[in-house]
Amino acid sequence: MILDRIKKPNDVKSLTLPECDELAEEIRQFLIRSLSETGGHLASNLGVVELTIALHKVLQFPEDKLIWDVGHQAYTHKILTGRKEQFATLRKTGGLSGFPKRNESACDAFDTGHSSTSISAGLGMVQARDLKGEDYTVISVIGDGALTGGMAYEALNNAAELKKNFIIVLNDNEMSITKNVGGMSAYLGNIRTAAAYTELKMEVTQALKKIPKVGDGMVDAIHKTKSSIKQFVIPGMLFENMGLTYLGPVDGHNIGQMIRVFHDAKRKQGPVLVHVLTQKGKGYAPAVRHPARFHGAGPFEIETGLPKSGGKATYTDIFSTVMRKFGDREPDVVAVSAAMVPGTGLKRFGNMFPDRLFDVGIAEEHAVTFAAGLALGGLRPVVAVYSSFLQRAMDQILHDVCMQNLPVVFAVDRAGLVGSDGETHHGCFDLTYLSMMPNMTVMAPKNKWELSDMLKFAIRQSGPVAIRYPRGEAYDGLEDHRAPVEMGKAEVLYQGEEIALLAVGNMVKTAEQVYGKLKEEGKNPTLVNMRFVKPLDTDLLERLGKNHKWIITLEENIKNGGFGEKVMTYYAEKDEFKNVEVRIVAIEDRFVSHGSVGDLMRQQRMDAESVVERIHEWRKESDSDADRRQA
Repeated sequence: MILDRIKKPNDVKSLTLPECDELAEEIRQFLIRSLSETGGHLASNLGVVELTIALHKVLQFPEDKLIWDVGHQAYTHKILTGRKEQFATLRKTGGLSGFPKRNESACDAFDTGHSSTSISAGLGMVQARDLKGEDYTVISVIGDGALTGGMAYEALNNAAELKKNFIIVLNDNEMSITKNVGGMSAYLGNIRTAAAYTELKMEVTQALKKIPKVGDGMVDAIHKTKSSIKQFVIPGMLFENMGLTYLGPVDGHNIGQMIRVFHDAKRKQGPVLVHVLTQKGKGYAPAVRHPARFHGAGPFEIETGLPKSGGKATYTDIFSTVMRKFGDREPDVVAVSAAMVPGTGLKRFGNMFPDRLFDVGIAEEHAVTFAAGLALGGLRPVVAVYSSFLQRAMDQILHDVCMQNLPVVFAVDRAGLVGSDGETHHGCFDLTYLSMMPNMTVMAPKNKWELSDMLKFAIRQSGPVAIRYPRGEAYDGLEDHRAPVEMGKAEVLYQGEEIALLAVGNMVKTAEQVYGKLKEEGKNPTLVNMRFVKPLDTDLLERLGKNHKWIITLEENIKNGGFGEKVMTYYAEKDEFKNVEVRIVAIEDRFVSHGSVGDLMRQQRMDAESVVERIHEWRKESDSDADRRQA
């Protein structure tokens, strides 16, 4: 096999073009086999196999810098840089990351996981290279879906001022996770259909070059002017009008053609955009038919493409069902998505009420301010978004929604530790950044029924409300505990004494297990489902402080600025509670790597067994301190 000859960076350079084509097919089969066992981002990686091989034929690693936008399509890059044997550990605890990681390989130039960042990062590297007088090539690969994100245009605008070489590869597959939306998608579609343009350009260029002495100069002149041959065939060449040299469109599955274009791009001064056409999921029929399903797939059967195991309803499924019902009952309820309609569970709502679902593309900042406008227009917008992506719109939440106290509901999916996607996708900061904003109400359900109740509650409020819930199966325990949702009121599940377990959202399940273990030890703790992180149920905190020595808070969020610190501050500011001991179970001040959620919870000492151990340790330390003070 050709693939067996790829052991380290730059080995691909020794291959002939026919061998490169054979290698592409071997890599596809390897990815399908490997990801059928581990899961991962299959469709996006199958689409860029030839593109990646061509880039590796042209670039020298690790000296040259290749920056992948989002980074979920870098699997072939990892294989070509010597990491093939690690693919059995892909996205597992301690294993190979599903995204570029500089600590994994010197050939990974930029850690990434969010969209529309590659041009900005590449531009920074180019400016650093030129200021230091160094000589290497920088290439940023960005998808057409990522061009729906405003940050990409900020970078393109800035890049137009460059005098030295910088290559941007536009990987155009007409998709982000699902079908692209908006004006840029339509614009690129017009270019794709202009096959005559590419053929004419090549014919004109070849004819001019045959003219003795002046031919090459005429070709250069055509390249340099904005009024080039392109203007006559494709009106309004956006990229060239912005100051970039445009090359393409190029067949993204023709390695030889791409190599020639990339070499041409390297010779040009200033920013160059190479437009490459690819097919998402290429080489695997189920991924071609259902690219969204194979965006981030779990283990699957190769023959059918079907998942190897089913499961219970997820929190996203519950949200989907409730939103569809709201669509029937509440004509003013509308939904907003930032290119994540299936992922956030809005597809059913959109199928039933297409005029009331707004997919704005990969543009979280715009999504939030757009929702503010919808609210001011008399509608009830629900913004469904992953927690880690909502971070990108903090200013808009604060300035455009909270400052005006508008009734926008934020359905914050994938909150807490999400597992295999790792630090770029963990949603463990939202309780902190959302609860610091005036007028914002922050809630978290303990189980699937409470998510439904909280959505009904939130849509009827007069100001902004965020409901955060985790990835994966919805907890169906504690079904007998379903008190009505009241603003700022917690739910006492079991009343006890001495130790109070105050849990937020998904951690109620863990706290219930801790409660059971402490009961087995003969203790009688109190168990509370807090429901609200903001406003805090201070009446309950006051009651608990009078007959409990230990207050243990549990949250799947960063400790700094989170729920536990708010509880600790409440007790610390009141002299009558100076003997109350508050301890926080939360994520410490660090980024958490990828792995199974269970493994990560144990690493953070946030699983039930670890929490019980920590309670014993805290009590022992407290007794030792008391003995020292008496001595």
